[in-house]
Amino acid sequence: MDPLPTPQTQPGRDGLAAFLAKPSAALVGLDFDGTLAPIVADPEQARAHPEAVPALAALAPKVASVAVITGRPAGVAVRYGGFAGVAGLEHLTVLGHYGAERWDAVTGTVTAPAPHPGVAAARAELPGVLDRAGAWHGTWIEEKGRAVAVHTRRADDPQAAFEALRGPLTDLATRHGLIVEPGRMVLELRPPGMDKGVALGAYVRKIGAESVLYAGDDLGDLRAFDAVDELRSDGVPGLLVCSGSAEVAELAERADLVVDGPAGVVDLLRALAAQLD
Repeated sequence: MDPLPTPQTQPGRDGLAAFLAKPSAALVGLDFDGTLAPIVADPEQARAHPEAVPALAALAPKVASVAVITGRPAGVAVRYGGFAGVAGLEHLTVLGHYGAERWDAVTGTVTAPAPHPGVAAARAELPGVLDRAGAWHGTWIEEKGRAVAVHTRRADDPQAAFEALRGPLTDLATRHGLIVEPGRMVLELRPPGMDKGVALGAYVRKIGAESVLYAGDDLGDLRAFDAVDELRSDGVPGLLVCSGSAEVAELAERADLVVDGPAGVVDLLRALAAQLD
């Protein structure tokens, strides 16, 4: 078993110390894609790292809660993660669509409000927008129910397609009361007021967590990092973990601890569980 790594910042070391001192009041927050699941060209083929669920099952009973916070629909994240019906994951919650949907392991059900009508309207216009932007070939539209995403990773020039689409998709989103959230070769159109920081902050308050660890890999996770910084200023210690990626240097620069992708996240979860034995 690898030893528990030492955060490179003092706030991170304080956050880890608080986590270890009282794990029963600690929250573990985790992104899904790129953090628990390796990034793949086709988002429908994404699956959790094979050792992620065993690592979570070892750690979850020792903490207040584990929350997977994702832009995916909650039910999709549960299926792709293999989280349902696993002994030890009774403290797991999946906050899908940035917190608009919630799945609890105890009940096995998803609760959610009605979807924003602008998402369906924007989806209907997407093929024409992509065609006019000259970026249709190789792009991939992902249906997400409460959001819709355009992936450029499979385009001939992924970065050029990404840049060509930012303006047109922002205009489309604005017309329908939505916002655009950029990520790793993906642009997501979704309702405002939904982000990982809002979801994380609300969940911390809901369960009364006294410390928080959050791990992510993408630009959308910066909002969760902001939420942890706000919690720290309010006296709730926190540890920020970057699931390492050369594509998102901004997150690595903000993190207290950088690990080597989903495999590194799994190692961290295992080390935490072993430390609490």
